[in-house]
Amino acid sequence: MSKRRILVAMSGGVDSSVAAFLLKQQGHDVIGATLNLWSYENREEPYNECCSFEVKAVAQQLGIEHHWVDEGVDFKSAVVDPFIEDYLAGLTPSPCARCNRLVRFPKLLELADKLDCELLATGHHARIAEESGTYHLLKGHDPLKDQSYYLYGLNQKQLSRVLFPVGSLHKREVWQIARENNLVSARKPESQDLCFLPFGDQRRYLQQHANGSLRPGEILDTEGNVVGNHEGLALYTVGQRRGLGVSMGHKIYVVGLNPQQNQVIVGPEQALYSAGLIADQSHWIAGEPIKCEERAEVKIRYRSASFGALLKPTPDADVIEVQFDEPQRAVTPGQIAVYYRGDSVFGGGRIIRSIQSCNPAPIAYSQVL
Repeated sequence: MSKRRILVAMSGGVDSSVAAFLLKQQGHDVIGATLNLWSYENREEPYNECCSFEVKAVAQQLGIEHHWVDEGVDFKSAVVDPFIEDYLAGLTPSPCARCNRLVRFPKLLELADKLDCELLATGHHARIAEESGTYHLLKGHDPLKDQSYYLYGLNQKQLSRVLFPVGSLHKREVWQIARENNLVSARKPESQDLCFLPFGDQRRYLQQHANGSLRPGEILDTEGNVVGNHEGLALYTVGQRRGLGVSMGHKIYVVGLNPQQNQVIVGPEQALYSAGLIADQSHWIAGEPIKCEERAEVKIRYRSASFGALLKPTPDADVIEVQFDEPQRAVTPGQIAVYYRGDSVFGGGRIIRSIQSCNPAPIAYSQVL
């Protein structure tokens, strides 16, 4: 690659720091930028852990220009508020995927334009390949760190301007580069928490920010019998086993949520398995939705393995039916289903319900369409 002017999204973490280092080492004109998306309440420091002051130290160490950009207002309206609303509606949202699609990449590319940068680079573990004018989003080489799942919402225009410098590396190689070059970020442990949740305490956050919308209700078994009471629908998710406060003589799990009746449904593990799902808000990397049934590998959560399935288009191009080759556990409305051909992501959407699951108030297929 010839010398380019590249904006690098920097979080202070090791991946983005090494991404900037590698591009600088290759001779590019590198500029760093950090989106200040959120600040915890009652903190003296104005930035949270994923956007810390360590970013400035890394930029100084690399000798690159760096910009702080405050996007907290848009982040709150596009990510945090829907996060709370989804939980109150009985969904389990995926805020990182939403942030990438609606805030992070659009805002960073907008900033790249303002700073006359041709390209944007991030520290995500993913890859991009171009073939005959079409850009493909590929899995990162490290299967334990691959983040292509969260990037399914990128489009062709964005992919044509994005670089993932560490996507071809394993995480151990990233750490090795950081340590060998004494990068400040090599001393910082990785955070797995959502950037707007203090100490990862999701339950407490929802209790504090639900504005009185958390209502106690009934816990039912799969036969419709009342077996207990819950503290608020938003505090429960499909597959949850701990903290239910119900004893039935065997292990029980949350197998469904009924927001219409404000009910949590519990049952044995076998009730968690589904034959398929319905997804809406469909996005296709190449821009065109599928026109006929197509086989794919599907992931229904970031940490889960992919599995074989048949994608079936519906009369509504926004809605896809996914039929699993084998029953899958804990299909969770609100999470993202991402579709792969080998290593390539070609689409995804939001799960709105499972098929043939324990659901006290199933949504008729005609209602979805």
